[in-house]
Amino acid sequence: MATVGMGRGARGRRATTTAALLAATVTAALAVGCTSGVGPGDDGRGSPKESRQQSSPSQAGPSAIAVKIDNAARARPHTGVDAADVVYTEQVEGGLSRLMAVYATRLPETVGPVRSARESDLELLRQFGRPTLAFSGAQKKLLPLIDEAPLRAQTPGNAADAYFRDSGRPAPHNLYLRPERIVPEAPGKAALTTGFRYGSAPAGGTATDSRTVRYPAARFTFTWSDSRDRWLVGMDGAPATTADGERMTATTVVVQYVKVRESAFRDFLGNNTPYTQTVGSGRAEVLRDGRTWDVHWKREKAADGTSFTTGDGAPVNFAKGQVWVVFAEAS
Repeated sequence: MATVGMGRGARGRRATTTAALLAATVTAALAVGCTSGVGPGDDGRGSPKESRQQSSPSQAGPSAIAVKIDNAARARPHTGVDAADVVYTEQVEGGLSRLMAVYATRLPETVGPVRSARESDLELLRQFGRPTLAFSGAQKKLLPLIDEAPLRAQTPGNAADAYFRDSGRPAPHNLYLRPERIVPEAPGKAALTTGFRYGSAPAGGTATDSRTVRYPAARFTFTWSDSRDRWLVGMDGAPATTADGERMTATTVVVQYVKVRESAFRDFLGNNTPYTQTVGSGRAEVLRDGRTWDVHWKREKAADGTSFTTGDGAPVNFAKGQVWVVFAEAS
């Protein structure tokens, strides 16, 4: 279970999340096995074929590129995550965490370390039409779901020239992606079909110095910096930095309370792979400008983005810049 720690003036209130049924394209195969954290997917085996499905009718033009990012201690510091438009955090086997970085407005030269996909990714990515998903591979039992999903899967198995290994890091925490070799140019702002709104902050909010979200074996801390007008990102009690030594920051942080259930998948050690359910509704907290707002989130269908509203139903605007969405388990 994920728990939240709050700084000055913030209150921790937990509520039950009403979760919707899974999207039909994913549910048909939920009874097949799980992605391994260090198994076949991470050494280039178990690579899916590129999906033959077409883009969603609701989205025209280029789609976003999403990259699965390793977040084990030995995988840090990260490369290229600071260029993402949205960074999602999810709980994986053993209570650890993993990131998904979504790029639309710019592409970094290198991203990584890259790791394997999870079945939850398929539901989360449906909002982007037919995006490109870059990952190291997946367990063989998950491959049919990936093949059927409306996405363009890019792994070392079918895009070898886009990936390389850093000999100075231990495997499997040393696989990196050159995004421009699979997506020639940034698709642009229109590819961010997340449902997020940007603009002036809503009225009210509670002054907040910091916020910590804990998974069983990982935690994220966001500390407000007046001088930088950003939330400074911390991971597992230490400052999160880029490979260039720059502090990782976010202009908006969303703590989104969702249903996290057991899946039918297990890793090679027998640990169950948590399924993070992002279709449904529930409560969330939006952090921006050194303040926190308690809000309501809703995503009716997998093809929809997620809306965030205040108690009176008014849309909540995010600050311009990188958004981190931390999926925390609802109780």
